Amino acid sequence: MKIKEVILRQLEMPLISPFTTSFGSFEKKEFILVEVKNEDGLSGWSESVAFGAPWYNEETIKTNWTMLEDFLIPLILEQEIKHPSEVSSLFAYIRKNNMAKSAIEGAVWDLFAKENNQPLYKTLGGTAKQIDVGISIGIQKTVKDLLNKIEQSLESGYKRIKIKIKPGWDVDVLREVRQTYPNVPIMADANSAYSLQDIELLKQLDDFNLMMIEQPLSSDDIVDHATLQKQLKTPICLDESIHSAEDARKAIELGSCKIINVKIGRVGGLTESKKIHDLCKALQIPVWCGGMLESGVGRAHNIAITTLDNFTLPGDTAASANYWYKDIIEPEVTVDQGVIHVPKGVGIGYEVNNRLVDKFTLFSKKYRKQ
Repeated sequence: MKIKEVILRQLEMPLISPFTTSFGSFEKKEFILVEVKNEDGLSGWSESVAFGAPWYNEETIKTNWTMLEDFLIPLILEQEIKHPSEVSSLFAYIRKNNMAKSAIEGAVWDLFAKENNQPLYKTLGGTAKQIDVGISIGIQKTVKDLLNKIEQSLESGYKRIKIKIKPGWDVDVLREVRQTYPNVPIMADANSAYSLQDIELLKQLDDFNLMMIEQPLSSDDIVDHATLQKQLKTPICLDESIHSAEDARKAIELGSCKIINVKIGRVGGLTESKKIHDLCKALQIPVWCGGMLESGVGRAHNIAITTLDNFTLPGDTAASANYWYKDIIEPEVTVDQGVIHVPKGVGIGYEVNNRLVDKFTLFSKKYRKQ
């Protein structure tokens, strides 16, 4: 592969309704859309999932732009790449900055699949023709509002409900949800809002027959999670703590979790996501794909990775219409009774709507091979 040009665009898309977690509330999503072009003008697409501020991890849109412009794009333009799996090795000397790395690596994977006239999911080794999906519901103003959101999601066919929790919005809320929906698959996502001082409170979550509690403790911890998992019947799922296959191996060996959430951006790209998947499959640890309020481009990548066979739990890749007035891909991602039918087209399987991309673009910059 010879990458001739890379285009970065910063987009801003309004959300249909605010999305609230333990670390913040979002009414719009700003993100970087990455396009790589080969010498024939064929394009591969991906996006950075970094937020405007370092709430989720240390990366931001601005730091991603700097890393891409100053370090990652020059490396991509200098090298002839035989396979996208080489990109992560090319970037290996650069510490962290996984979301920036993933943003351009994903576009290279998409372009490679298109050059080989294959869907991205097949290029990754996926086989599933459809994937099960759940939905993530942010913290609501009232429990009644939450119950209404859950009812709407169930009517749409979603196969599990993820509820964001935080101190003061946890045990009593989940009790009401479980009383109303005794048999619905439910998980709780804490986004690192608790510590071991809250262990007695967290043990109460065992009463609600949850699929899992996601990342209850610190975002950089795997030791205290092992202590907590020994005290809980409910499986712990790690999210923010896992940045690589090595992190996953250590967490599993320590007994820190029984499930792992794979987010492509968090772990540095599709290549590392595959490594985590393969490790967890060998160790019989189920994985699922988490969401980061992606546009349709990012959702398409999530769909592709979820076709690998150890993604056995419904992911967070909800329909485009759940978040966006109008998505930037055609057709938009749709959910049919809790299932997404994997697109058969080459690459990510969706067409990027350039008119809408232009509409939502705040600014852009092109980088060419000299």
